[in-house]
Amino acid sequence: MNKLPVDIMRRGSTTFFNSSLFFPPSVRRDVVTLYAFVRTADDYVDSIPQDAEGFQAFADDYLTALNGGVVQNPVITGFVELAERRGFQAVWIDAFLNVMAQDLWKKEYETLEETIAYMHGSAETVGLMMARVMSLPDEALPCAALLGRAFQYINFVRDIREDLELGRTYIPTEDLAEFNVPGLTLSKATEWPDIFSELVRKQLLRYRQWKREAEEGFRFIPARYLVAVRTAADMFDMTAAEIERNPAVVLQKRVKPSKRRVITAGIRNLVGIGRRA
Repeated sequence: MNKLPVDIMRRGSTTFFNSSLFFPPSVRRDVVTLYAFVRTADDYVDSIPQDAEGFQAFADDYLTALNGGVVQNPVITGFVELAERRGFQAVWIDAFLNVMAQDLWKKEYETLEETIAYMHGSAETVGLMMARVMSLPDEALPCAALLGRAFQYINFVRDIREDLELGRTYIPTEDLAEFNVPGLTLSKATEWPDIFSELVRKQLLRYRQWKREAEEGFRFIPARYLVAVRTAADMFDMTAAEIERNPAVVLQKRVKPSKRRVITAGIRNLVGIGRRA
């Protein structure tokens, strides 16, 4: 049975679901539709075991719907309507689906450039689509893409344990070589806590640099939308700060904010941004 998009988002991300509550209803509906599509695709390739057949059927149904055919999945039909109405570029969606398919076979990324190329499809394109949902000008697109990259990268750090359980890592292997680590495994991360901590903090520096550059584009976002975007960004900063204090925490649990923390941050931003508007 197909799940409703709002249920997919509520289950999939405490941060994104609760921060999206601060969007106006019409924009929030579009955000939910977008999230449900990308999350569903991601779930196929992140399941244990991976569901390659399910992903291919999902991608095929998308193409069917795109070409005017009838499919029964509301996640896909809603997304195709949204993409047309908001002007998503076909190359963005193709890039996203291509890297999702890549997750079915590629397990390591040798260089930062390789990881960034992956993130272009998996996250920068989503940032670009979000910019279209918010009707931002073209000048905002590079920063929107960079914010998507930053969010994805902190998730890579947060999810190191889960990704290793899937037999993959997005942390560039050239970084491992810098610390004389031939390959990252859960046992090695546990055996070499000091090296692992240095490795993780190196990744956090990248996240902060990309996010800082991305925030230059916040000036393009109307105040009524910026509350939600800023709230999500604050939660990723909170995640980074907790990991910075104790990098080994990512080997023990998934670091994420509570619903209460997200809502509290949203209210704080609502007041603060409202005063500046």
